[in-house]
Amino acid sequence: MVIIFLGACKTEQDTKERNEVVLWTPYDDSLEVAGNADHDNTRMRYKLIQSKVLDKNEVFRPLYKEVSNLTEEEYKLLLPMILEQDIFVIRNHIKEGRLTYENLVLFYLYRIYKYELDNTTTLNTVIALNEDVVQQARELDEQNEKGVATQIQHPIYGMPILLKDNINTVGMKTTAGSIALMDNKTEDSFIVQQLKKNGALILGKVNLSEWAYFLCSGCPVGYSAYGGQTLNPYGRRIFETGGSSSGSGTAVAANYAVAAVGTETSGSILSPSSQNSVVGLKPTIGLLSRSGIVPISSTLDTPGPMTKNVKDNAILLSAMLGFDEVDSASVEDNYPGILSAGLNPEPLNEIRLGAIKELMESDSIYRKTIDKLKNEGATIIEIVPPEVSMDGFLSILNIDMRNDLPSYLRNYTDPNLVKIKSIEDAVAFNNNDSLVRIPYGQALFNGIVSDTTTSSELEEIKLNLEKNGRTFFNSAMDKNRLDAILSINNYHAGYAAVAKYPALTVPMGYKPSGEPISLTFIGKQFTEAKLLRIGKAYEEKFPVRIMPTDYKN
Repeated sequence: MVIIFLGACKTEQDTKERNEVVLWTPYDDSLEVAGNADHDNTRMRYKLIQSKVLDKNEVFRPLYKEVSNLTEEEYKLLLPMILEQDIFVIRNHIKEGRLTYENLVLFYLYRIYKYELDNTTTLNTVIALNEDVVQQARELDEQNEKGVATQIQHPIYGMPILLKDNINTVGMKTTAGSIALMDNKTEDSFIVQQLKKNGALILGKVNLSEWAYFLCSGCPVGYSAYGGQTLNPYGRRIFETGGSSSGSGTAVAANYAVAAVGTETSGSILSPSSQNSVVGLKPTIGLLSRSGIVPISSTLDTPGPMTKNVKDNAILLSAMLGFDEVDSASVEDNYPGILSAGLNPEPLNEIRLGAIKELMESDSIYRKTIDKLKNEGATIIEIVPPEVSMDGFLSILNIDMRNDLPSYLRNYTDPNLVKIKSIEDAVAFNNNDSLVRIPYGQALFNGIVSDTTTSSELEEIKLNLEKNGRTFFNSAMDKNRLDAILSINNYHAGYAAVAKYPALTVPMGYKPSGEPISLTFIGKQFTEAKLLRIGKAYEEKFPVRIMPTDYKN
């Protein structure tokens, strides 16, 4: 009885100490806000930086004891084995006994605590952590010691992954950046189930542009009322983060995890990947399940991988594949060749690519990149895509979200924890405290409510836009037998979205200001493996990605 009592007292004391430790103190961000008041980019004239509702102590306290056991000296020994290394290199270190899954997780947590709890370096990126992740890593180490055969493991096995906070995950809230969902507890989404089945470790959740950047108009990307303003590691308050998968892009760039998962409706993976100099893939609609993900549009939404290199991108994509009977767009064929694509670059002299004439004339980095590809043997055809109408695009997003959000709320949320049931409810909820909940307004939400497009009109819009989007790319691709069209960042994301075509963006370089810029490969449906092989060939020949200077140590 004495032993039990002492143990209970110790547990209570440990809990009390953990709850009392202050890891982070809110600060006055008014000087930072004032410093951006005259920014050339009006979307970066912030009203606030830090969240008004999120206490970082609540996020970081539970794992503090575990992280604090890793010394600075131990961290520095791990640095060359993990920082910027691809998954196969990390796995080899583990296989040969130089690294454990536990130390791998602690390494990334150490970096997150180091940078995110310092108000001078925080990116406001990590907004939730998996409290069980260190113990889960230890269990994988125990399995390894028992001789579990590594050759039967998916390469994602044991790799710490961060998720955009619109993806349902057990043990962590799914907020979509909104205060209305700040208590939203869910089961795992389908893609998280697939990741876990393949052995991935879910490290935590990252910030996003609230409601996947479909709330306010002309407002900063990377801002959410729940998580605050995400910042770009290549230039905090200087460069945009891109959106809406802002936290996924910034976290990968800063080496907070092996990889991250983002989502895209139109540009929301391509934009933050490009802005943060990481590799992002927006898959064909239906290749990955969308069930259990807070939606904008069941027509256009998709999750996708965001990584430091093409090899890891292929690995993460393949780890999420699988037919989901709940998602009407889900495909049964897993399209083999994706996993191996990152290891098998397409010979450049066998690749046929379309270069957009307008970009050749307007962007010198793009033009020089095209010339380099030509010099390495790639066939480049200069093209002028046809002008096609994108009329009605906004109505797809408006009406789909008006229908799809209530469906998500009905099927995945607890009505005792989440009180809103519709867009109208969300609008009313936000209006109750506009300064905290919608400091940049909710013009797009208001537009959803007022859109009068009928069901029959919407179906006609969807058919027309899909046809127009495919015409935009196919006219040149079919005529010239092209493997892909070359774009920049998310410049042609809207056309790829309505065509339901995949797009892969890979770092292309940096502007004189230091702002990242990327080359985007757009192909036809279900050509992900081909795009990854092309992207790998490009990346191997032109390895331009560099780490953000302030996050190298």
